[in-house]
Amino acid sequence: MSSNGLITVASRFSVSETLDRLTTAIISAGLLVFARIDHAKGAEEVGLKLRPTELLIFGNPKGGTPLMQDKQTAGIDLPVKALVWEDEEGKVWLTYNEAAWLAARHGLGASSKKAVEAIEAGLAALALSIN
Repeated sequence: MSSNGLITVASRFSVSETLDRLTTAIISAGLLVFARIDHAKGAEEVGLKLRPTELLIFGNPKGGTPLMQDKQTAGIDLPVKALVWEDEEGKVWLTYNEAAWLAARHGLGASSKKAVEAIEAGLAALALSIN
């Protein structure tokens, strides 16, 4: 488990293309896309600059509900989020929360263990889809 609960994976594509590829993989996996937020566009609209940064919110109630049944506070971290961003050197990254970290954060128990493991495996597989 990482110290801050974040997993970051390099992408060889632009922010937009990385998120498009991730979205396609998410939909193909039968998950729902709830929102796509362009933080750089939002910054531009208020006269501020931000390197390309987009957030995707996605999931499936069948996967997340067991976590909330165990501890409802898990709902603050659900649906799952993925951030695609460009660093100061122009490199693109995908960052998401580690499911085991979320389980530890909320003190999830045995009743949601299989769901946490499935979310972790699913996120890892989705991360592979960007390259």
